[in-house]
Amino acid sequence: MAPRSSSPPAVLTITCFDPSGSAGTVADIRPLTALSCRPVAAITSLTFQNSAGAFGALHETANSLRAQILQIVQEFDITAVKIGMLPTRDTVAGVIRLLEELNLPAPVIDPVLRASSGYELIEEDALELLMDELLPQARLITPNIPEAESLTGLRILDEDGMREAARSLRDIGARAVLIKGGHLKPGPDNKVVDVLDNGGDVVMLRGEWIAVDQLRGTGCMLSSAIAAHLGKGNGLEDSVRLAREFVSEAFRAAREDSTAARKELT
Repeated sequence: MAPRSSSPPAVLTITCFDPSGSAGTVADIRPLTALSCRPVAAITSLTFQNSAGAFGALHETANSLRAQILQIVQEFDITAVKIGMLPTRDTVAGVIRLLEELNLPAPVIDPVLRASSGYELIEEDALELLMDELLPQARLITPNIPEAESLTGLRILDEDGMREAARSLRDIGARAVLIKGGHLKPGPDNKVVDVLDNGGDVVMLRGEWIAVDQLRGTGCMLSSAIAAHLGKGNGLEDSVRLAREFVSEAFRAAREDSTAARKELT
């Protein structure tokens, strides 16, 4: 067997493949590489999507997912794990078993529920198992507001609602929750707020609202960047802050590119 590698830090992403390159594995790899980590990946589903939305998928089985991950851990010491789309109860159960058997790091879970076009990305019985048995194993879960509403049954209209939803998700079993506030309108100061509830210690993280058209996969990028910083030995709050700044820089770069493109057309 080849010697195990741990430099640079190897971060395992377990999620779907998006052929358009905007979300899933491809979106995860960009921040992991930019943050000097070694990305390794296991595919849960081959999705059929583009910038207009998701239109179908071909899902992996727990056995095929297991075969992918076993080969990876034979070669690399995994320093962090990010989990995205888990479409079926079979894949959720397979990931739960692997986390336990292989003693993998507690994962960052981005609970992908549905595409922006409305296509359901997780089956109902898979979601039940994810909430009951996988969320309690997570180091952090990173729902946006629609996802947090679906997971808790709460209506989130403001920062107080975000706090309540984060507390509810911890009551369900999550150790720490980052609720992303990008779906709320920015305040008069043009700031957007995320809520980090780490075992009951709540921090409000404010940042510039940056409007960018057609920028997909930001949730994937954020959760992967958090995993990268955790894998490099940073604490949770520092990892979240650093990852938010990484994504903000991506927004700024996309805005500049969009502005330059519009100038060329005029």
